[in-house]
Amino acid sequence: MDSKELAGYIEATNGISKPWLLLQLRLKKLQERRATLSHEAYEIELKDIHQDLMKLGEWWHGIEDEVF
Repeated sequence: MDSKELAGYIEATNGISKPWLLLQLRLKKLQERRATLSHEAYEIELKDIHQDLMKLGEWWHGIEDEVF
């Protein structure tokens, strides 16, 4: 699945309200641009995505059936 297909899936399933899907989209877009980025630029962007992922924490506890 490329980033356009993933974006379509997110839109079709109302996933815009699901931050983990938006992080997956960012990661997919970064993966697609990998060949055009320097190692340093890629690493910086990857670290930024990772930080945002870690900020999500364990927010889903108790509402797993609603969000997954």
